[in-house]
Amino acid sequence: MTPDQPAAEAQRIEGRLLRDICGLFVTGVTVVTSVADGHPVGTTVNSFTSVSLDPPLILFCLHKQSRLRRALAESQMFTVNFLAGRQKPLARSFARRETGVLPDEAYRCSSSGMPILRDALAFLGCRLANEFEGGDHTIVLGDVIELGSPKQDHEPLIFFRGSLSALEHQPWAGLPIWDG
Repeated sequence: MTPDQPAAEAQRIEGRLLRDICGLFVTGVTVVTSVADGHPVGTTVNSFTSVSLDPPLILFCLHKQSRLRRALAESQMFTVNFLAGRQKPLARSFARRETGVLPDEAYRCSSSGMPILRDALAFLGCRLANEFEGGDHTIVLGDVIELGSPKQDHEPLIFFRGSLSALEHQPWAGLPIWDG
């Protein structure tokens, strides 16, 4: 192909095939929590990533039909809770299209008033920084304003090939990191 020739049209990728292929990438599992109408709500998210250390920014993707969007618009704040392996039932309960309501015993409030799941490995309290269109999802960018890791000794919950499971214990500490 020469610079003068137009690129061939891309073949349409089927959503199910894309989902299956992306399912081969192991991700952690989070529940993003916020407050709507004075009540804590949450939804399961595995499309989370750290964006920047300075300033501290993270992002996650949220389906446009998620009721958590209303909570984010109302409160302008949220918490990303990193789930532990034993929190698989919690992840499933908040994985439905409808955002789940948190029972009182399942959370405590951060200094900014956002719900933090009691048994989460770690949490990031965030202020909504921006939102971007991303197909059938919204890309949510957050400024991290508080954080904590109360359950460091637990294994994380992971998502792989469409299934949730605990990461098997591996002796990671002390292993060299190769930076090629």
